[in-house]
Amino acid sequence: MTTLRWYFDFISPFSYLQWQKLRPMVRERAIELVPVAFGAVLEARGQKGSAEIVGKREFTYRHVLWQARREGVALRFPPAHPFNPLAALRLCLVAGSTPEAVDAIFDWIWRRGEAGDNAEALAPVIDALGVQAEALGADAIKAALRENTEAALVAGVFGVPTLSIGDELFWGNDAHEFALDALQHPELLDDPEMQRLKQLPVGIRRRA
Repeated sequence: MTTLRWYFDFISPFSYLQWQKLRPMVRERAIELVPVAFGAVLEARGQKGSAEIVGKREFTYRHVLWQARREGVALRFPPAHPFNPLAALRLCLVAGSTPEAVDAIFDWIWRRGEAGDNAEALAPVIDALGVQAEALGADAIKAALRENTEAALVAGVFGVPTLSIGDELFWGNDAHEFALDALQHPELLDDPEMQRLKQLPVGIRRRA
């Protein structure tokens, strides 16, 4: 069976939106849930996040809220964004990166609109998941997050959320239908024009 991995960060509202679609699928087939540090991915790829670009930040926030309402998903932004997601990511790992843990953390930050940037802010979720707050600072957990992020980079991930189907990557909440189509019809990506795109020449490069 084709391996499915979902790379995500709790800082991303688009990850929250796609999780609503993936959550029912997790019960039907194995999907490896892989929390990664989005900021480290951006730095490795030499990119800026949407929230770091003037004008694009507000548009992105309004767009994600529109998408949520259109999809019938409750969404409320946390008190500040972007925020430091390391505590939430480490909590997820401490709790085993289970669907229940992912759901609880996303629900706290993006459905309820609560802060998730430190252990104190996440205390109700920590208690609900039955873990110890001290565990978030364990060296093994910090290492696990680095390893997840490095593995994502090796796999070619450049943004979150990303669903990998075997070696193929599908980036973004708005690519979810594309991913499902490719999952159900693998021959889709063998189409001659799809294959030609892999070798499409670069016509011009922007100077640094």
